[in-house]
Amino acid sequence: MALEKTETHRPGAFKQTNKGHKHGRHRSKGSISIATKGKVNVKEISKKKQAELKKDQRRHQALQLRRNKRDEVLSKKRSIGGLDHAPFLISIVPLNELMNVESAIALLTKCDSEAVVQTSVTGVIHITLPRFKQHFSLIIPPKDNYLATLDALKVSDTVVFLVSANAGVEFGDEIIDSSGRKILASAFAQGVPTPVVAVTDLDKLPVKKQTEQKQNIQKLITKWLPNEKVMTLSKEADGLNVLRRIGNQKRKNVLYRDRRPHLFAESYQFEPDNEGFKGTLKVCGYVRGSPLSVNGLVYIPGLGAYQMSRIEAPKDPFVLEKNRNKNSMQEDVNTVRLLATADDKQESLESENIPDPMEGEQTWPTEEELKMAEDEIKRRVKKVPKGWSDYQAAWIPDDDAEDDSEDADDEDDQDDAMEDAAEEEDSDEEKDEEFDTMTESEVCVNDQQYDQQIDEHMEKQELERVKAAKMDQMFPDEMDTPLDTPARLRFQKYRGLESFRTSPWDPKENLPMDYARIFQFENFDRTKRRIIKELEDREGALPGWFVTVYVTGVPKYAWNAFETTGASVTLMGMHPHENKMSVLNVVLKRTGSYDQPIASKDKLILQCGYRRFIVNPIFSQHTNGKKHKYERFFQPESTVVATFYAPIQFPPAPVLCFKEINGNLDLVATGSLLSCNPDRIITKRIVLSGHSFKVHKRSAVIRFMFFNREDILYFKPCKLRTRYGQIGHIKEPLGTHGHMKCIFDGQLKSQDVVFLNLYKRVFPKWTYEECIASCVESEGMES
Repeated sequence: MALEKTETHRPGAFKQTNKGHKHGRHRSKGSISIATKGKVNVKEISKKKQAELKKDQRRHQALQLRRNKRDEVLSKKRSIGGLDHAPFLISIVPLNELMNVESAIALLTKCDSEAVVQTSVTGVIHITLPRFKQHFSLIIPPKDNYLATLDALKVSDTVVFLVSANAGVEFGDEIIDSSGRKILASAFAQGVPTPVVAVTDLDKLPVKKQTEQKQNIQKLITKWLPNEKVMTLSKEADGLNVLRRIGNQKRKNVLYRDRRPHLFAESYQFEPDNEGFKGTLKVCGYVRGSPLSVNGLVYIPGLGAYQMSRIEAPKDPFVLEKNRNKNSMQEDVNTVRLLATADDKQESLESENIPDPMEGEQTWPTEEELKMAEDEIKRRVKKVPKGWSDYQAAWIPDDDAEDDSEDADDEDDQDDAMEDAAEEEDSDEEKDEEFDTMTESEVCVNDQQYDQQIDEHMEKQELERVKAAKMDQMFPDEMDTPLDTPARLRFQKYRGLESFRTSPWDPKENLPMDYARIFQFENFDRTKRRIIKELEDREGALPGWFVTVYVTGVPKYAWNAFETTGASVTLMGMHPHENKMSVLNVVLKRTGSYDQPIASKDKLILQCGYRRFIVNPIFSQHTNGKKHKYERFFQPESTVVATFYAPIQFPPAPVLCFKEINGNLDLVATGSLLSCNPDRIITKRIVLSGHSFKVHKRSAVIRFMFFNREDILYFKPCKLRTRYGQIGHIKEPLGTHGHMKCIFDGQLKSQDVVFLNLYKRVFPKWTYEECIASCVESEGMES
């Protein structure tokens, strides 16, 4: 037994192993491998391989995305400006009215001895450079037509802003004058194409001042275009550098333009029909953007929306014969090829829905019902029929009563302003009697001439308007209860809400008759995505083709008026449904050039995307809730949502808002299209105020809110609030002169004011008017 114990003895079995010293450092990879003795967990191997695999996949995916992006940019460069493609369409826009644009054009056309220069019927200058294998088209918008410049920038690939280095010497202190700043602001608001800034007349300055002047211009341009480097255009070599820059720079995407086919007219011809009232407009030019389908509609700024009868492919007159591709779309250059003709799938010009007055009827009315309806019509002559209850009178669909109530609201809002204006006029007259500063006869003559040019009635209206806007800003929506009319009748169309945010309001309730004329989508976003997806498979004239488009149904009087403007003809293809009327909501932000308040329902000129029209919008707050508060004035330095009836348009679509002031168009606001949603609830709020007469803890006697007992009982269910945040309700009337006992959730202060909020949904008026032949301006407009 002793020998057996000796053989099984293992000396290391009882060896002591002390705990390692915690030195605060992590173990190294070597120590870990020694401790594990080469053993690796299977799960750790699989996780490591998966991580390496994912890393490789991410690296390859990033490489692929970069390659695709680079190929896309190169394909865009090759698909435009090449000898077999549509040329670069370049707008030359001076930023000073007194600049000489012809000298800059001469430098661009004479920059290369091998360049081939051609001019189209409409004045487009084509420059073909065999050295670059590129083709350029230069258009010069008229200086005295501001809207024509904007229309040219809508379809241009590049805009060259010209700045004169000698402007401070010859034209005054401003290098960029007011017209240049106006064009820059409008161009950025509607989507500026790829910009290039060129400085001319730099050689006219002394050599020592040229560098300093160019640096000053660079600082000035950086405020508008931070990443744009100013180029010099003083000699022919500079012109070649500018064209090289245009041909090689990365193209800027303007989504609302690139998603639609567009065409700038190289030539056009109007052929009247047999009757002579309408005619066909033949427009020749290059297709850009997306394919142009003959079954779609086209929009011509200044003329409106029309259908096309056919599209032809004539010989491209601006492509040199030696550079013409034999395998191109047209095999025989001496014949005109018919590309497509309109068929039964053509989009309709119908823009409004025809309402059916019997649509809601299920059975034919009986004689008794007809007699009752006749009696009802007779009784509708008055606002509140005799013998009817207050509830019945509130539901009478009386448009005239609506207008009267709104006018009454405006009158009530402006009563105080008119009284203040009258007091100021009286004080001014007294001051005029006390002081007399007319000492020279020449001054008297000048003052008489000056007074003849001023409309005194318009001056008073503007004064009242400014005062009303200030009162609305200081005391928003507050209104005095009328003394001669019961409040339950004056405000019978208003309702109280427990909570403006959460209280329900049916968007289909009490709609006006104009809503029967509009169109609405079941799901607007889904329809937009479907139409954009269908653009990829659309058939028609491809971008880069030189085509002739036959636009039918153009009124002769409209064309004659359009020709007098001198504007260029541009075609914009329209998406399906974009000619149908609906309710548009656009977000507008005031600009700094116009500081006067704009009232709701004022006449404004809006450019939404490619359209331009005249409307009288209503304004509301730009909030996230389901209900939006009506704004009586579009105050300076504010943002609102304008709602109006207009043809449908799919966003993105930039919006420019103009106002005609003294015959000139001023850009007063810019923004973008928010939605085409007729269900947007815009509620007009009025605030009735009362003052405390007696206060006892949580109860108080309120007066001056109503003036008879019946009104207090009528508005008893409505909730009250105070200026200091207390919430309460009406408990009972006291007496017959408008005093009422109210209960609040806290102690009411004696200086506190009690408010009652009432709401009514408002709708825009149908005032849409298309701007046709409206570019006659020295910046004014006629429609």
